[in-house]
Amino acid sequence: MPHKFKLGQRVKRTRPSFSDDKAGFGDISEVVRLMPADQTGEVSYRIRSGFAERAVREDEITEAS
Repeated sequence: MPHKFKLGQRVKRTRPSFSDDKAGFGDISEVVRLMPADQTGEVSYRIRSGFAERAVREDEITEAS
């Protein structure tokens, strides 16, 4: 499955969590790494917002407007 988002692209999490606020993770993030597909075939990404960084699956993010 090819990646939908590109390095440097701004994205928004579709299901932000309470821990995002505590970790200082903002609404808009930047894709910093394209990761390979998992055993289900879905690709993932490393995204960064401020100083916080996390891994997300492609279905967890959308393009930021």
